[in-house]
Amino acid sequence: MDKFYYNLQTGEVEQGKQSSAFERMGPYETREEAAAALAAAQERTEAWDEADKEWKEDWEGSEEDSWDDEDAEDSEGQ
Repeated sequence: MDKFYYNLQTGEVEQGKQSSAFERMGPYETREEAAAALAAAQERTEAWDEADKEWKEDWEGSEEDSWDDEDAEDSEGQ
């Protein structure tokens, strides 16, 4: 049985590779999964953005982990 794809141009779910790879998301096992493709992608993007923000805040808040010119000079001599 063919997989399902979400067509980015038409907003329709397609069964099988009916459109160009540049125009579709998938494959998905079910029609429902394909229909929710954009929402799922948006949720993942938001989660990744939040994780990046938290990582950046942790990195900037850590004095111990900061890298300075003195550290660079030390590593060059090794």
